[in-house]
This record gives sequence, C-alpha cells and structure tokens, in this order.
Amino acid sequence: MPADSLHAPVHRPLLGIVLRVSAMACMALLSALVKWCGDRGVPVFEIIFFRNAFAFVPLGLYIWRTTGFEVLRTKRPLGHLLRSVVGLSGMVCGFSAVQHLPLTEATALQFASPLFMTALSALLLAEPVGKHRWGAVVVGFVGVMIMARPVPGHMNVVGVTLGILSALGAAGAMVAIRQIADTERGPTIVFYFTLGGTVLGLAGSLLFGWTIPDPATLGLLVVAGLIGGVGQLFLTEALRNAPIGVVAPFDYTQLVWAALLGLVIWGELPHPATVVGALIVAASGVYILHRELRRFRSPS
Repeated sequence: MPADSLHAPVHRPLLGIVLRVSAMACMALLSALVKWCGDRGVPVFEIIFFRNAFAFVPLGLYIWRTTGFEVLRTKRPLGHLLRSVVGLSGMVCGFSAVQHLPLTEATALQFASPLFMTALSALLLAEPVGKHRWGAVVVGFVGVMIMARPVPGHMNVVGVTLGILSALGAAGAMVAIRQIADTERGPTIVFYFTLGGTVLGLAGSLLFGWTIPDPATLGLLVVAGLIGGVGQLFLTEALRNAPIGVVAPFDYTQLVWAALLGLVIWGELPHPATVVGALIVAASGVYILHRELRRFRSPS
C-alpha cells in the first residue's frame, strides 16, 4: 500500500480516544521521568537533549512506515524555526516547573494553554473571538489563580511562574503551527521541532554544564526520550483516527495519570485548590473547544 494511503485519515473514534488517553499517559510518565532525573542532579538542558535525541527512534520508524522521508522537505524553514524557538522555550520552563512543584500541580498548570492560545489567536492572528470564548478565558484564569494559591506562604512563586510560562510557550507554539499548517504536514513539524530540541539541549548542556549520569539515570533519560516520541506519535495517530472535537477533551486525563504517578513515586496528594482550579480550567478549555468547533461547523 502506498505510504500516503497508510497515512490517510480514517474514522475510528474509539481507537482515537484510546490513542489520545495513551498519549496523555505517556506525557505524564515523561513529566515524572523529568522530575526523577532532575532529582538525581541532571540539568534541564541535558534532559531536553535526551528527550529529543531518542525521540528520533520512534519518529523515524513512523515516518518510514507512513509518509516516507520525502515528508521532510519543507517550504517554511523560518516558520519551523519560530515554532521551535517558542515551543522549546515552553519546554525549558515546563521541565523546570516539575523540579519546583508537585507533579499534579505542574501538570494542572499546563491546562492553561488553550486559554492563552485563544487570547494569542485574537491578538496575533486577528481571529474573531466572541464574548462566549472570552468569558471562558476569564473563568479559566480564575481557575489558574485558584491553583496558584496567591497567598503569602502558600504560593511557590518560581514553580508557578515557570508552569504558567510553559503553558504560554505551548500556546504560542500552537499559534505558530497554525501559521504553517497550510503547507506543512504533521510529521514534518514534529521532526524539525525534535531536531531543534536536540540542538538546543546539546548547546545548552555545553554552555551550562553536562553531568555524567550513572547507568540507572542514563536508562531513565533514554526511556524519557522514547516515551516522549511515542506519546507524540500517539497524538498524531489519534487525530488521524478521530476528529479533534472527539479526542481533545481526553487531554485532561493527563491529570489523573500525573496524580497516580505523584502518589506512587513521591507520596504526593493533590492539594484541594489544585483539584478545584484544574476542574475550572478544564471546563473552560472544553467550552472553548466547543465554541471553536461550532464556529467552523457547516449548517448541514
């Protein structure tokens, strides 16, 4: 069968949901591995290097099996550079945030990304954003404030700031993807982002220090890269099997996986404010998605 036929969209919503939930489990496990390796003294840029370098293993196999390597031809090199700079800035902040916050709280702050994306789409792309979506953005940011707990002695300023900046970076990356998605395919965008992450991780490690990990930590770093790559492919395949409106609400299952991993590995129990705030942000995100899809739905 031709490679393009293998990559053509199909309609298998149940499989799409399973793949999306699996992707969220991979992302939660990746965050746990990042936190664990950070606890073992591995610098953030070194973790970024391993996460991206070893993600090429499943990514290369996927491209070879589906689209073929001709997909790496690009008409928008500067667009990929912008997407990588913004997205990797968010990755640096996100990987740093899990070193300062409980895993569940760091994960919950990532849910602010759709809120930022809605605001950035209006400001940078001049997309129309009605009062309903602006209202959802405001309510969502109230949820973020509840999670942050801005009370003296209760707020981890460094961790919360890094978590919010990470969500902002992820939103900016999504806006950048929208600007190049008319000519660039998904595997192309993922490949050049992964390449950029490998270069950034190596350069940052050379500038700020490289730690020689012990064998166990080295194994965790390699697994983090493989898990990150597999999770990214699950995201891609989920969208190939089901519409985004079906699978996107299941992104919030990442919080469940993160809570379980935080409890099992570090004995962390989610703070009630984190749970309440995350539910508000999740509800706002789902409502924004609903309004976005409704805007593009045809009368029929």
